[in-house]
Amino acid sequence: MLKKLYTYIPIAYATKVRDAIFNAGGGAIGNYIECSFLTEGEGSFKATEGTNPHVGEIGQRHYEKEQKLEVIFEVWKEKEILNALIKNHPYEEVAYEVIALQNNNQNIGSGLMGELQNELPEEDLLDLLKAKFGLKMLRFTPLLGKKVKKIAICGGAGSFLTSAAIAAGAQFFITGDVKYHEFFDADNKLVLADIGHWESEQFTIELLTEVLQQKFPTFAVLKTAVKTNPVQYWS
Repeated sequence: MLKKLYTYIPIAYATKVRDAIFNAGGGAIGNYIECSFLTEGEGSFKATEGTNPHVGEIGQRHYEKEQKLEVIFEVWKEKEILNALIKNHPYEEVAYEVIALQNNNQNIGSGLMGELQNELPEEDLLDLLKAKFGLKMLRFTPLLGKKVKKIAICGGAGSFLTSAAIAAGAQFFITGDVKYHEFFDADNKLVLADIGHWESEQFTIELLTEVLQQKFPTFAVLKTAVKTNPVQYWS
């Protein structure tokens, strides 16, 4: 999720505050960093008794040339960014606004696309899925009689991405929890394979463990060995 910060800074301090926000992680859009927008205007305020204004006199309306700074940031960085803003802004009371955005984060999405090193017949790919995921069964739409190179994958319940997989040129879409009528969405444009919800996510614990160990080498990572799949198969 993305948010946007608006704040108002006296011109002499605009660079300092903007740099502090960038250093805290603000201003990243896709593969671009330190993105912002500045507009110049005039702010006004009147300091009351008990305040300690950076500029202006208590009891007198003050006008100050300011710049309005706009910066996008990821929601989890909000606390650090606001701390950087308040710490580096000269005003005793910092005026700012934070709003939620509907923009999609360009670096985050659902599912993966990939290509096999060598094309495989559809039947061979089904056998490979059964072996690698330890499947007792899997469901799939009619085979198209083509060799497979480009594959789309979404763990869990990913049938909502079938049209996106088709649009991306996938020949095979692997996911779980596909309902009866959702199989028709394949429309003979790819093979939609349902390998099971738990089965498609079973390696997540190992992947997360590996990431945590790499990112935090001094952190003791404990992982469960309990299988929580509620679905059983009779064979």
